[in-house]
Amino acid sequence: MTKYNKRFFIYQPIFFALILIIGIYIGSKLASVSSFNNNIFPINLNKYNKITDVINYIEQDYVDSVNRKKLTEESIIGMLKELDPHSQYIPAEEFNEVNDQLLGNFEGIGIQFRIEKDTITVINTILGGPSEKSGIKAGDRIVKINDTLFAGIKIKNKDAVKKLKGKRGTKVKVSIFRRGVNELINFNIIRDVIPTYSLDIAYIINDSIGYIKLNKFSATTYDEFIKALKELKQKGMTKLILDLRGNIGGYLQSAIKIADEFLEDKKLIVYTEGYSRPKNFAYATEKGCFEKNELIVLIDEESASASEIIAGAIQDNDRGLIVGRRSFGKGLVQEQLNFPDGSALRLTVARYHTPTGRCIQKSYENGIEDYYMEFYNRYSNGELENADSIHFDDSLKYITPEGNVVYGGGGIMPDIYVPIEKDIKLKYYNQLINKGLIFRYAFEYTDKNRDQLSTYKTFENFNKDFIISDLIFNDFLNFAEENSVEKENKGIKYANERIKILLKAFIGRNLLDDKGFYPIYHKVDKTFQKAVELL
Repeated sequence: MTKYNKRFFIYQPIFFALILIIGIYIGSKLASVSSFNNNIFPINLNKYNKITDVINYIEQDYVDSVNRKKLTEESIIGMLKELDPHSQYIPAEEFNEVNDQLLGNFEGIGIQFRIEKDTITVINTILGGPSEKSGIKAGDRIVKINDTLFAGIKIKNKDAVKKLKGKRGTKVKVSIFRRGVNELINFNIIRDVIPTYSLDIAYIINDSIGYIKLNKFSATTYDEFIKALKELKQKGMTKLILDLRGNIGGYLQSAIKIADEFLEDKKLIVYTEGYSRPKNFAYATEKGCFEKNELIVLIDEESASASEIIAGAIQDNDRGLIVGRRSFGKGLVQEQLNFPDGSALRLTVARYHTPTGRCIQKSYENGIEDYYMEFYNRYSNGELENADSIHFDDSLKYITPEGNVVYGGGGIMPDIYVPIEKDIKLKYYNQLINKGLIFRYAFEYTDKNRDQLSTYKTFENFNKDFIISDLIFNDFLNFAEENSVEKENKGIKYANERIKILLKAFIGRNLLDDKGFYPIYHKVDKTFQKAVELL
């Protein structure tokens, strides 16, 4: 080996190291100029992630500092807006709030409350929950939470929920104002699992007709429903009114299991299909316990998704009557993808179809805002007052096994249409309703007379013995006048009975929850009354 070769051999590693360092330096400079325009190595555009590159570029070279997490989340939200109204991104901090209602429970202190005069006011304690066990009562005002003032500070409902909810086993201190007690009362409450119920009420209307109202379809809905159904049958129920008005949906499987109770073996309930999802059929089984009895399902413009699955299955199988107004029109199925940081994505993956094959998803071509404003369009075009204002596309016509015509393309149209009531003589009454004055007066009356009203332990006792006296009624009229609704003698006389019924119903709810409300309210519920008449 020559002297030159020996010297090169010694310095060769240093030479290669210098080349490597220079290469890395040049590469970094090229990347900082543009991570998009690399002509040296061609990019596979099918696998190229432009969004990541854009976010990297912004984070690296933008004129001001940026929040990468916020940029990423806003990008996701922007993408979903281009898809459909029901694909949704759920940030980690909102996940529990969104998810708890569908799980059928949450962790907290176990109270029903409302913000009254800028104070958290306890309406009821959950039976067996931490608050009831601690001694908190209906009517108590929560003034402080963990020694921090929470009254008179313009508190919002979601802020109160965040402070009172928490993991099971954790403690929260609340300071309570109670009528008749001069000083605040302190309670140290240990949070626990609190059940949430999707069944508002189940009761026997008369010797043969039963009534069940569901407010959502959660993980526990079927169990709640089947328990109530069996209890009503034991009391002699042979005909059922299932009320799904205002029920915006929830778990698909819960709706399928409830529909199964009404349909004979092998009857199609629903099927789903998407671009990347093959057809998936759900059929009734032989286990149904209410397959032969008379059935009416109540729906309205807020009945959506899982509610429409049940209504569509009953209607398309000619199994019972659908009564009310046209449903919302949500025929899209979402699946949830959970992320490691606690956030989630609910993506629409399929459409569901009723047994005749119709998809009842309404159009969302004009954007999300127009999609959710469609209720007001129904109101302005007269649909809520007259079924003849509804025009269906003949190309979306379907025929049931018994020859009845049904339509797809925008909600479930009921068999028996019950319009909203429009009566010029009810102007005074409608003012009371729209301003929430009957509800507010009932709350204040209950709050002031809680000791006297506490003698009504059961609905039967309350319904029989409590009456809206002339003294109470006149006091309410004065209350309404103090709140900008002037007395109008003809209007008062015309709506006298309705006002008294609603006052009693809301007082009943404050005392006995929904079982003290619905049986009274149903006296002025035209859709309910029509269903009873039909049965």
